This record gives sequence, structure tokens and C-alpha cells, in this order.
Amino acid sequence: MKIAVLTGAGVSAESGLKTFRDSNGLWEGHDVMSVASPQGFANNPELVLDFYNQRRRQLLEVEPNTAHTALAALEENHKVTIITQNVDDLHERAGSSNVLHLHGELLKVRSTFDEGLILDWKTDLNVGDFCEHNHQLRPHIVWFGEAVPLIEVAAEIVEQADAVMIVGTSMQVYPAAGLIQYAQPGAPCYFIDPNPSIQSNAHIKVFAENATTGVPKAIEDIETLA
Repeated sequence: MKIAVLTGAGVSAESGLKTFRDSNGLWEGHDVMSVASPQGFANNPELVLDFYNQRRRQLLEVEPNTAHTALAALEENHKVTIITQNVDDLHERAGSSNVLHLHGELLKVRSTFDEGLILDWKTDLNVGDFCEHNHQLRPHIVWFGEAVPLIEVAAEIVEQADAVMIVGTSMQVYPAAGLIQYAQPGAPCYFIDPNPSIQSNAHIKVFAENATTGVPKAIEDIETLA
């Protein structure tokens, strides 16, 4: 069975990673456009790099949780693709082998001269860290106002899936929120979130709980379909 799993911040939150956006709309006390936009980077690169350096350090201190490992184990019997809005590597560390990062990856950086020049990066990134073309490196993150290059690939994966699972995301942020529209009419969908924005119906089964408890229940249900 082909299973597409869409994941968001709620999955990583249970590993101890803070969700970027606070209830007041600020990201770790910053206006989002000051730390997550090309304009913000141009205006104050030191601030932006420090923001992501802190996120990177935090990521290296946490571990995957049982939701991550349950999704990785699902690969034993099914063809699973994780489509994540998260920029961490917890799915990969848990053992998932097919992960699509819609919004980039925190442990990678790229050239401001050649966006195809992407490097693995686990230490702090500073002003003056240049690529081989002598241009500043930047976080490999899709910022506000930038295109989401993998969205069409993600849509095709959802379209071909026999079942779709949505975990730890409100599915309110576009373009990722539009992916569910590509699901086949008869494909069962599972929505796992402690504060779900939708209710169960004939096609969507909602688990109003955290990822660590909801994902195993959804997987148990999926196994009855196989």
C-alpha cells in the first residue's frame, strides 16, 4: 500500500522542539518577517543567522519520539513517503527513508549565488561563511515570499497514495494545506492533532490527540485495510 504522511510542527514538539510561532504570532520573540524572509536576511543577516543557529543547536540536543519511530516502522509493510513541513531531521533519524522537506532543512545551507549548491551543516553559520564562489551561505530554508519548489512533487505523491495521514499540522498554511485536495476520492484519510480543525466524516478519521498516541492508532487502522 502507498501511504502519504503529511507532518507538521506537532510531531517534533513532542521531542522537545519548540514550534517557531508563538500564540502572539512572533517567532521566538521576533517578527516573522525579520527572521524568515529574504528582506529580513538582507536587512540584518546577523540576526537571521543567529536565529537559525539557535534552532540548529536545539535540534542536535533532541531525539525522535515514538510517532517518528512508528512512521518509520510502517515502511516494513508499505511504501511510505513522509511529506513534512518541518525543517528538522527527526524523521530520518528515526529511520524513515523517503522524506520530502517542503520548507527546507535546518542541517543544510546553500549558496546565495547558486541555490543548487547545498551543503550539509551542523555547526553555527556566520556572516563571512562563503561558498566556493565566494558568496555568503544562507540557511537552506524556504522563507516567506519564496517558492516551495517541491510542492508539485508532493501533490503527485498524495495523488498516487492509497491512504493519507496528516499529523501535527493544522493544514491551514498554504501551499501545503492544499495537498489534501489531491487525495483520491476513495482513499482513507487520517487526521491526528490535539486541536483538529476538521471533524470525522466518511472519508476522514480524526484522532484528537498528540502524535505519539494518535499515530499508532491510525497505523493500526491502516493495517486492517491492507
